[in-house]
Amino acid sequence: MLANVTGMSILLEDICRYPVKGLSPEHLSSVTLSPGKALPYDRTFALALGSTPVSGAISEWMPKTSFLCLVRNEKLAQLQTEFDDATQTLTVRRGGNQVARGQLSQKIGRTMIEDFFAAFMKEEARGRPKLVEAAPGHALSDHDSPVISIINLNSVRDLARVVGKDIDPMRFRGNFMIGGLDAWAEFDLCGKKIAVGDAVLDVEMRIDRCAATNVNPATAERDMNIPKDMMRGYGHIDCGVFARVTEGGDVSVGAELKIL
Repeated sequence: MLANVTGMSILLEDICRYPVKGLSPEHLSSVTLSPGKALPYDRTFALALGSTPVSGAISEWMPKTSFLCLVRNEKLAQLQTEFDDATQTLTVRRGGNQVARGQLSQKIGRTMIEDFFAAFMKEEARGRPKLVEAAPGHALSDHDSPVISIINLNSVRDLARVVGKDIDPMRFRGNFMIGGLDAWAEFDLCGKKIAVGDAVLDVEMRIDRCAATNVNPATAERDMNIPKDMMRGYGHIDCGVFARVTEGGDVSVGAELKIL
């Protein structure tokens, strides 16, 4: 039986966004949430496969099989990326060395990024990849509407106990990493409203996990089988929950998460 989540001191320990789907996370100390939206610049961009029919640089939501993504393309984890909000510039590094840079609001900047990924991914790109931006009201995440993904760090630690190996929480590519909650008690949050900082979110559903979690974010190796281990250990493949922002506001690392 899952633990009761009331009475616990639940803290927000990390905030992460992923400006380009499938690429590296950026750790934030604070963020301003807006109703019905993902974190600002979270999965705002993606690299559509050459075989994906896209018209223009703006895209509505499409399934992850339309894009370069870790579930198939573990090589992406070899790269480190930085996105500058003010200039809309993406910098790509490999082994600490800059290998590409482009202003994503400009066609020439997008072309420079596309050129790099065409050469870097080769056949895996299924042609020339195209960098696309999410249409207003959309995010290019695995979920078909903008949400915040919440990962309970104690659940990841418990999974590591079952597997017998350390597990980097970044494998789960969450937005909010929380501590102070019993392992797997995040599932009890589904159907509840939570407040964190000045924002209020509706926790909607558990997150089922795919083979993207098998990729080690530090080595880019597919060195585990997380869904198989979860099914063996727990009888399910869920880790984390999706929540939808209903009231916007500022949220900072260290904020307490409260159940309303």
